[in-house]
Amino acid sequence: MKKVKEAYRFSDEMHLGQMRKSGEPYISHPIAVAEICADWKLDAQAIMAALLHDVMEDQDVKKDELIERFGAPVATLVDGLSKLDKIEFQSQIEAQAENFRKMLLAMARDVRVILVKLADRLHNMRTLGVMAPEKKRRIARETMEVYIPIAHRLGLNNIYRELQELAFSHLYPLRHRTLAKAVKAARGNRREVVSKILESVSTTLAATGINAQIDGREKSLFGIYRKMHNKHLSFSQVLDVYGFRIVVDTFANCYLALGTLHALYKPMPGKFKDYIAIPKLNGYQSLHTTLIGPYGTPVEFQIRTQDMHRVAESGVAAHWLYKDEEGNLSDLQQRTHAWLQSLLDIQKQTGDSAEFLEHVKVDLFPDSVYVFTPKSKIIALPRGATALDFAYTIHTDVGDQTIAAKINHEPAPLRTELHNGDIVEIITSTTSRPSPNWLSFVRTGKARSAIRHYLRTINLGESLELGKHLLSQALASLNLNPALAPVVVERLLNESSAKSLDEIYADIGVGKRMATLVARHIMGLLENEPLASPLLDLESVGAPSKMDPVVIYGSEGISVQLSPCCQPIPGDHIVGQLKRDQGLVVHAEDCNIAKRQRNKDPDRWIEVLWGEDLNRRFDCRIKVLVHNDKGILARVAAEIGDSDANIIYVNMDDDKDQMMTQLIFTIQVEDRVHLARLMRNVRRIRGVTRILRDRS
Repeated sequence: MKKVKEAYRFSDEMHLGQMRKSGEPYISHPIAVAEICADWKLDAQAIMAALLHDVMEDQDVKKDELIERFGAPVATLVDGLSKLDKIEFQSQIEAQAENFRKMLLAMARDVRVILVKLADRLHNMRTLGVMAPEKKRRIARETMEVYIPIAHRLGLNNIYRELQELAFSHLYPLRHRTLAKAVKAARGNRREVVSKILESVSTTLAATGINAQIDGREKSLFGIYRKMHNKHLSFSQVLDVYGFRIVVDTFANCYLALGTLHALYKPMPGKFKDYIAIPKLNGYQSLHTTLIGPYGTPVEFQIRTQDMHRVAESGVAAHWLYKDEEGNLSDLQQRTHAWLQSLLDIQKQTGDSAEFLEHVKVDLFPDSVYVFTPKSKIIALPRGATALDFAYTIHTDVGDQTIAAKINHEPAPLRTELHNGDIVEIITSTTSRPSPNWLSFVRTGKARSAIRHYLRTINLGESLELGKHLLSQALASLNLNPALAPVVVERLLNESSAKSLDEIYADIGVGKRMATLVARHIMGLLENEPLASPLLDLESVGAPSKMDPVVIYGSEGISVQLSPCCQPIPGDHIVGQLKRDQGLVVHAEDCNIAKRQRNKDPDRWIEVLWGEDLNRRFDCRIKVLVHNDKGILARVAAEIGDSDANIIYVNMDDDKDQMMTQLIFTIQVEDRVHLARLMRNVRRIRGVTRILRDRS
């Protein structure tokens, strides 16, 4: 108590004279946050952190001072809750993402960080009314996207529901008011149904000898709205606005109560879920069933024990410490610990904060699919997860070395979506490595970050060279010497949050940073830097020169990719697009997709040229329209082979009149001249009416 009082006095002194938007003294906010934490039965350190959570951010109190006054644990909690205001970010989104990353990593080390942060957000949402409409919407959207899923993931259902209602009311005020009015009007009509159900259920359970506490509750407005929105229903069509919770004394009585209810009212087929045998990811346990009540109204029942009820309402806050007196981890604590650990794994493999947040958001989706390993261990994955996601959930090394999968003992593609109850077996090979194509179908944050990490690592040398080349060109176009002085490099690193110049080069090479923007930033540093005059090319005068094109050989590896939409080959006029995490993507200049994207984001496009002596072959597609004669496919394929080209894929598209067939070949050629010679040879075959290059 003495320490908590001391923290209050220090916070009061620091915030003296500071006011909230509502006109109240600022100290009222830390007190309210501390009260919420006290309601959750958090310890003295967490309550002290709640009182002090804004002093570092608003009053510039240093972490060392907090360590000296209140000890390292409290100072670490406060530091985890403080935003990174002193670092310069390229955008508001990047700053926000970096703040979330800092908070989530602090939470992975000590779960109390997020509990205090959720209490802080809860009080801010309760008092959001005084803010400007645009700011209200921004904060409500941020709450919806990050804080509500975290509360759900940690099983903090009370906070989850209240934050949902508050965010809904500020994000869609008119919809919230209209729905509240409709629920109020319908309440009177439904009161009779609720009291009748309560009475009959209480009587039946008592007659069976089950000691139960029964509550009837109205579904939240956001819950009703989400159901209307997702299923395209009107309010009158949402029948199960009421739900009932039955809390019994023993585990066995959960199933006994379920049987009794099913004898009383008919269950709806497919609407029973056993979360006791297979708990949700956040540790939630209950039996869910929907019954057809009196007057034909569907009514939802949840059946659980007192212990399950406590965890369902408070989640990890019901026992925020990782260990009990004996030092054992409960099942919920183990699940939470595993998830927090996965945050650290994703952080290790992720390049920047926006990407980290993207991976974490994927894992915060509440819908889960439960599948089994061959040894009958249950694995929970987000809905839509694939066999490859399952492999990465087992272990990153298993995912990286996956070559095939079996689902329910049958071979299946790695992109196969998993369903509840599937038995999944992964086949690996030490020679297998992740492919860039995997990113198009994996769903979990862990799989996505592991694949990207591998591609970045294997591709680092190539990306570095490409980035160095692009930045040198961008600097030359501004008449600057590409050789930068150490003092300029140091300032550039300080202001860009990169650890080394090589990291900046690699980021440019994979499209995370724009070479032109970095060059302009360096120019700004040089103009303000008295030591930088030797770096300016003083002999150059007039406007900046145009950037020289980047030379492409087609053998650069993953850092340079030839776009699959237009499949450029040597001899085509080409342009390059710097795409995030994909490096340089090369398109044919007349590609329709390239034209559309170039209009949207012209800064990401650069000029590229084919190099000399290209010692490799390039993929391209041709369409051949032929009469449907016997042996025509064999004749065309033989001519392509005789023209020194390799066929890697063929497809047929029959015309409706059965007289003509369109053959679509993907072939490998040296250049445009080779392709033109091949097309002339194929056109001379009897039965071929038309041949063209397919660049759709």
